[in-house]
Amino acid sequence: MSIINAGFDPENIDKLKSELKKANRPYKIIPDEENSDEFVNFYFIGMYEGKEVIYDAALYTLRLHHASEVYEIAEHEAAKKFPNFNGISYEEDENGNMLPLTSEQEEVGWFITEMIMEMEEEEAVKVQEFVDIDTHHDFGIGLDAALNVEFIDDKVIRKFIKEFNDDTITLDETMYAFQSEEEDIEGD
Repeated sequence: MSIINAGFDPENIDKLKSELKKANRPYKIIPDEENSDEFVNFYFIGMYEGKEVIYDAALYTLRLHHASEVYEIAEHEAAKKFPNFNGISYEEDENGNMLPLTSEQEEVGWFITEMIMEMEEEEAVKVQEFVDIDTHHDFGIGLDAALNVEFIDDKVIRKFIKEFNDDTITLDETMYAFQSEEEDIEGD
């Protein structure tokens, strides 16, 4: 019998266990340029249907989850208003300097910014803590979770893994809305 999903393969699980033991931590951060103090992608070992499996986890702050939801809605509204809109892509010249946006891209950018500010001011989008499991993930089991914490660090990750594996996670069901920080809006 061949194992289709390598995250269920006992050899891969044993290899990860060995790496975790050497590193003296219950998780392995997946190198990703998206990792930050508000988002971390990592592997850990847990149980699924009575068997060990590798979880491919994405853990982020509730503030980041809120910002993503608001931006997605604003982008959707921009697509409705600007028929040619298919995302704003920033390009660099040969020296690594940002090339100016076209006037249409500028207009779309301002529209999105205004939509975000309006939704935040009206608290039109509210989010709550969650844990989503994807059993059809390409490696192991996918896990997305948003927690109402200021940042994601070693302590938060360890606590999350322990509570997840012990089945003792208690999610805050309060609905939250966030405001962008002033420096985010004003820019440099």
